[in-house]
Amino acid sequence: MRLTSKNKSSSLATTCITVTLFVTIMASLIQATTASSSFHREHTTRPMVTGTSVVGLVYNGGVLLAADTLLSYGSMAKSQNAERIKAIGNSFVVGASGEYSDYMKLLRVLEDKHLSETRTGIIEDGQTEVTAESTWNYLRMLFYSKRNKMNPYWNEVLVAGFGNVKDAAGATTGGDGETSKPFLGMVDKIGTTVSGNTLATGFGAWLALPLLREKWRPDLTEGEARALLEDCMRVLFLRDCRASPRIQLAKVTRDVTTGSVVTAVSDPYILETQWDSAEFMRPVAGLEGDGGW
Repeated sequence: MRLTSKNKSSSLATTCITVTLFVTIMASLIQATTASSSFHREHTTRPMVTGTSVVGLVYNGGVLLAADTLLSYGSMAKSQNAERIKAIGNSFVVGASGEYSDYMKLLRVLEDKHLSETRTGIIEDGQTEVTAESTWNYLRMLFYSKRNKMNPYWNEVLVAGFGNVKDAAGATTGGDGETSKPFLGMVDKIGTTVSGNTLATGFGAWLALPLLREKWRPDLTEGEARALLEDCMRVLFLRDCRASPRIQLAKVTRDVTTGSVVTAVSDPYILETQWDSAEFMRPVAGLEGDGGW
């Protein structure tokens, strides 16, 4: 049977509609796949460029933090001068181990929050300043929320500054030199928190924390606290292959005259280390004086 011109036109129109629908569906699938892929690329799926331990302790009148400045890309030393301790305003200090890009994002969040609270007066009742303890509680909620969205900050963070104390009635007060005390707290990537007089992240939790607990006492002076932290950072450099002798120190204390919080972060400097052990100097394989073994 022959097809009439009318039947031919109808068949051609059907074919064109089918092809058009197929092209439209395929374009939609490609667009959806591309959008989904770009969305997932915004997540830090695993740490890539990381920093190691941050160590902190409370001393008589303030808090000290210490961290090295090395960033590692796997087993490669990527950067020797990355600062991982930061003063937020003049209220508290934060230091972090883990993924460095997440830490940079976290600093922007904290700086924006601090600016908003100090410029608009949105501070908790009974306080006249942003405290380290309130920031620590905020980070707990932020990290737990990010963890529940399967997009955590891959960091462990130490927060150092001043926190609240409770009066005889159990009410929380804080914000001035008489009603607050030195505070040190830690938050991990799933929102778990802990506070104490001695804390450490990364390998410092195994290598430095026992030293801190053994030698810490409530009446430590600033000089004694600094020497203790430098000893811990020296041990970490010798035992942790992702650590460096180039370190920073940060302190948070109160001005003795005004009672206001004072923060200070040192420039990076090199720890003194000793390599004159007899084993390091013993000639090996007939190579006199090369120091190898």
